[in-house]
Amino acid sequence: MESKRLYFIDIIRAFAILMMLQGHFISALLAEKFKVNTNTYYNVWEYFRGITAPTFFTITGFVFMFLLLKQEQIGWNNPRIKKGIERGIKLVIWGYLLRLSIGLFVGYTHESYFYSDVLHIIGISLIILCVLYGTLYKYSEKLFNYTLLGITIISFLFERYYNAVEITFLPTFIANFFTKAYGSVFALFPWFGYVSIGGFLASLFLKYKDRAYFYDRLPISLAVIGLMLLFLSTPLLLTLGTVTGIEFFSVSGSFNYLFTRLGDVFVLFAIFVYLRKFLNHSVFIKIGSVTLSIYIVHHIILYGSWFHTGLTRWFYHSLNFTEAIFGALTFMFVVCFLVLNFRDFVNTTVSKTIKLPFKVIPKVKTVVGKLNFIKR
Repeated sequence: MESKRLYFIDIIRAFAILMMLQGHFISALLAEKFKVNTNTYYNVWEYFRGITAPTFFTITGFVFMFLLLKQEQIGWNNPRIKKGIERGIKLVIWGYLLRLSIGLFVGYTHESYFYSDVLHIIGISLIILCVLYGTLYKYSEKLFNYTLLGITIISFLFERYYNAVEITFLPTFIANFFTKAYGSVFALFPWFGYVSIGGFLASLFLKYKDRAYFYDRLPISLAVIGLMLLFLSTPLLLTLGTVTGIEFFSVSGSFNYLFTRLGDVFVLFAIFVYLRKFLNHSVFIKIGSVTLSIYIVHHIILYGSWFHTGLTRWFYHSLNFTEAIFGALTFMFVVCFLVLNFRDFVNTTVSKTIKLPFKVIPKVKTVVGKLNFIKR
C-alpha cells in the first residue's frame, strides 16, 4: 500500500534543488577557460544541469495541481485557490526582494533588478493555474486538462517566434515576464509550459493512482514517453514541416530543446518512481519540502543579494575544476545544513533583514534631502 504522501515527489524536488545549488555555484565561479566545447566533462555537466529548471517547473505544477484537485470543493470554492494565489504573490515578492541592493536606498536601481527569474515565473504560473482551474474546471474537467496540455504544446511549438520579441507597448518590468529581449533569464513562456504539463500529469495521476499495478506500470509509461520525446520529437517535427509545408514545424524541429528536455524530465520521473522505496531517506524528503528556504539562503550566500557580499564577489569565474567541484559539494552541504538545522532562525533573520530596507529607505531619503537643501 503506497503512502498517502508522495515521498518520491519530495525526492525529485530534493534532486532538482541540489542540482540547482551545484549548477549555480559552478556556473558562477568556474573559470571561463574551462567552459569550452572540447571539455567533455564540462559538456556532460552542462547537459545534466539543463535538466534542472524543466524538472523544477514541472514538479511545481504537479505538486500544486495534485493538492488542488484532492480537495472536495470545486472551482473558486476550492480553498487551495486562495493559498495558491497567496503563494504566487509571495514568490514574486521574494524574487524582487532577493535582488534588492543598497543602491535602492538612494534611488539607484540597476536594470537587472527588473529581470524576471525563477521565483517570479513560478509565482505567476501558480496564479495562472488558479485562474484556469477556477474558470474552467467547474464546467468541464476534460476542458481544463486539455487546456493545460494544449498550452504546453503550443508554447513549445511557437517558442522561436516569441522568445526575444520586443514588447514596446508594456512597461519594461512587465514585458520582462513575457520576453527575454530585455535581459530576463526566464520568461513566462515557454516555462509555464512545463508547469502546465506538470498539472496535466497530476490530474492523470489522481485519476488512475488507485488502479491495480499502477505504480508498477507508471515508470514504464513515463520512460517510454520520455524516450520518444528525446529521440523522436525532432524527426517528427521536421517530417511534419516537410510534408505539410507548415513553417513552424520545421522551425521548432530545428531548435527542438523544449520537447527533448521534457523527455529528460519524464525519464527522470520514471527513475525516481521506480526507485521510490529505496530513496525515501528522511534527509532527502526534508530537503524536498523546504526548497524555497534553500533557494533563498543559497541566493544570499552565493550572490550576496542586498549587500553584494556573496561568494561571487571574491571568486567570480576564478576557480579551477577541482576547486569548483569540492566547492560545490561544500556549498550544497552548508546551505542544506543551515536550512534543515536552523530553519526557524534563518527565516526570522531573513524576515528581519528584508524589513530593514523599508525602515531605512525613508530615513536615508530624508538625510539626502536635507543635504541637498543645505547645498542649495
